[in-house]
Amino acid sequence: MSVLRGVPVAGARVVVTGANRGIGLAFVQEALAQGAATVYAGVRDPQDVTGELSATGATVVRLDVTSDADVRAAAAECGDATVVVNNAGLHAGDRLVEATDPDAARAEMEVNYFGPLRMIRAFAPVLTRAGHGSFVNVLSVAAIAPTAFMGGYSTSKAAALYLGGIARGELERHGISVTSLIVGSVDTRMAAHVAGHKEDPREIARTGLAAMTRGEWTCDTDLMAVESRARLARDPIRYEKGLAKLMFVSELRTGK
Repeated sequence: MSVLRGVPVAGARVVVTGANRGIGLAFVQEALAQGAATVYAGVRDPQDVTGELSATGATVVRLDVTSDADVRAAAAECGDATVVVNNAGLHAGDRLVEATDPDAARAEMEVNYFGPLRMIRAFAPVLTRAGHGSFVNVLSVAAIAPTAFMGGYSTSKAAALYLGGIARGELERHGISVTSLIVGSVDTRMAAHVAGHKEDPREIARTGLAAMTRGEWTCDTDLMAVESRARLARDPIRYEKGLAKLMFVSELRTGK
C-alpha cells in the first residue's frame, strides 16, 4: 500500500458536495470543529440552504455535480482547496431490471459516478497547484456487494469505488490521495426506509476524515460496513441473498 498520507484537517481548505444535510452537513461541521481554515459547502440551490448549514458559517457554493458549468465554476471559486469530499448522492428508490422508471438508474449513475468524476477532473489541477491534496469519496456497502432492489444505486456506487482506485493511481504522483468510504446504515433522510441501528452522521465524518489523513485507500466507516465485508468474504452467495431479502422487506414496508 502507498505510504502517501492525506491532508491534515487542521488548516485545510475543504470542499463538500451535497452539504445541505445528512453526511454532507456532518462533514462540514466536523471539518470546522477540527480546525479547517475554510469549508466550502456545495449545494444545488444557494437560496435553499438549511438552517443547520447556515449556522456553521461555511461558505456556501452553488454546486450541482451533474452540471459541468457548476463544477467548473466551483473549481474556480474554490481555487485554494486542498480537500474535496464527494458526498452528493442519489438513491432513486427503484429496481434495476423491473424498474418503474427506466431512467432512474441513469440519474443515479449521473450523480453517484459521473458527479465524482467531474469533481475529480476539475479539482485535480487545483490540488496539484497546492502541492498536495486529498479526495474523499463517500460510498456505500452497496458498492462492495450487488444489492438487489436498489440496483441502480448499487451499480453506480460500485463504479465510483473503481473510480477511486483509478484516480488514486493516476494522481498519487502529484501528491494527491484518494480515500473511498464504505458506509453502512446512517441516520439520514436517504436511509429512512432502512430498519435497525443507524450511525450518527458526525461519526461517519469523523472516521472518514481520520482515514483520509492516514492516507487509507478504503475505509469501512461503521459496524455494519465492517460486518458486511466479513460476511461477504465468508459466504458471498448467502450474504447477497440475505441482503436482497432485507432490501425487499424494506421495499414492501415503504410501498415502493
